[in-house]
Amino acid sequence: MSEIAPGAFLHRGFLDEAAQESLTREITDVITRAPLFVPRMPRTGKPFSVRMTNCGSLGWVSDARGYRYEPRHPETGEPWPAMPRRLLEAWKQLANYHSPPEACLVNFYGPKARMGLHQDRDEQDLEAPLVSLSLGASCRFRLGGARRADPTRSFVLASGDALVLSGPARLCFHGVDRILPSLTTALASPVFEGGARINLTLRRVT
Repeated sequence: MSEIAPGAFLHRGFLDEAAQESLTREITDVITRAPLFVPRMPRTGKPFSVRMTNCGSLGWVSDARGYRYEPRHPETGEPWPAMPRRLLEAWKQLANYHSPPEACLVNFYGPKARMGLHQDRDEQDLEAPLVSLSLGASCRFRLGGARRADPTRSFVLASGDALVLSGPARLCFHGVDRILPSLTTALASPVFEGGARINLTLRRVT
């Protein structure tokens, strides 16, 4: 584990290969029950380049009405699937927080997807950390400060890595510059064919 900025902790290889394979199977089941959808920007309706879904009691959605958490899938109307036990265990190991997560965002990055710099501040509880797990292809991740204009740094997140943004890093701007399909994982799941990446972000909302 290394503290790459105050409150930002990078755990290289937090999930070994067996744990990655098991979690991939569980997340594939989540996607089967709660299909990936394309979130859209508020007001403009511009589609994100990532597809996403959620698991847990709440799920993050974005459309013309804005950013928010909802208890049901925006397209199927069904409740989100339960969060896999392995994710709850990861939260206990990494978050150092008294309450469990309520939402896990499942972001699916194709080879050309990216995520611009943003803050995660749609939660009522901004004291709880963000816990992120990577599966599949590596990415170049960018981390800034509490203001959009603050200097940034970039580093590679690989399959099995965990990143925790807590304390002073909780509201830091961050994003994904690009996917590195040449740095693929040994995971054999068809979900990663073509150099895809899945990011799992655990959040406490209320």
